[in-house]
Amino acid sequence: MPRALLDESHIHPAIREKIARHQQAMVLEVQSALAAHAVVVVGMGMNPFPRKARRALEAAGVAHHYLEYGSYFNTWRERNALKMWTGWPTFPMVFVRGTLVGGATELDKLIASGELKALLGT
Repeated sequence: MPRALLDESHIHPAIREKIARHQQAMVLEVQSALAAHAVVVVGMGMNPFPRKARRALEAAGVAHHYLEYGSYFNTWRERNALKMWTGWPTFPMVFVRGTLVGGATELDKLIASGELKALLGT
């Protein structure tokens, strides 16, 4: 079942550009990282789960690229653009070959099942 998104026809034309530009630089930076790296972890400071995901990847011998955006005390509004773009409500956001696979818990399951290695073709 596809996730619910507000149809663009239900967004007033005068605000469509504002929505499209919302923290566009951050989203573009993540998209660029996805194009350049097989595994990307997007996180934030002071949150233990991005660190947990990175340690799990390191323990599994999987190279990854890490992007960190602020902490609990700052840039939360900017990070909302990433949540809106992906639909994923928490950090980290873990991507494998450009596909969002979830957060630290989902990554642990992929590693344990061997699916991460299969996704990476290793």
